[in-house]
Amino acid sequence: DARLAQMTREVANAIRLAATRVAGPVRISGHSAGGHLAMRIACADKPLGDLTDRLETVLGISGLYDLRPLMKTSMNQELRIDDAEALAESPALLSPAPDIDIVSWVGGDERPEFIRQSKLLVEAWEGLSPAPALVVDHGFHHFDVIAGLSETESPITTRWLG
Repeated sequence: DARLAQMTREVANAIRLAATRVAGPVRISGHSAGGHLAMRIACADKPLGDLTDRLETVLGISGLYDLRPLMKTSMNQELRIDDAEALAESPALLSPAPDIDIVSWVGGDERPEFIRQSKLLVEAWEGLSPAPALVVDHGFHHFDVIAGLSETESPITTRWLG
């Protein structure tokens, strides 16, 4: 029953709690809906508050970053996204917080909308420093694009953790 803004707050609260247990930089990642939430956390309105200054890398994997197209799908009967919420919760329609390494990762065999949305985010945030990165991971689709996160030396893991 939670609305997207509430989900953003809950994710931010969980990250803040985890960050109290460790020092140093914070790196977050999410896949699909989690990819959207990870990028939403990186926005300039600072859902993390002062902790935003510790954000080093945000890796969004196969996320949807402009929620307006979801309003035209049957999924919106459950999501209940309206114009105001789509504008407030779509990372591609917002600005990122400064000095965060932003990576939009998507499988090359994804549905076209996931690839389009991943490119859209990078284009919307283009010209910022550091510049956001787009990685199209050829040969992977929505359900296996995250497989590399289980391997310490995979391209996706090394890109996220540096």
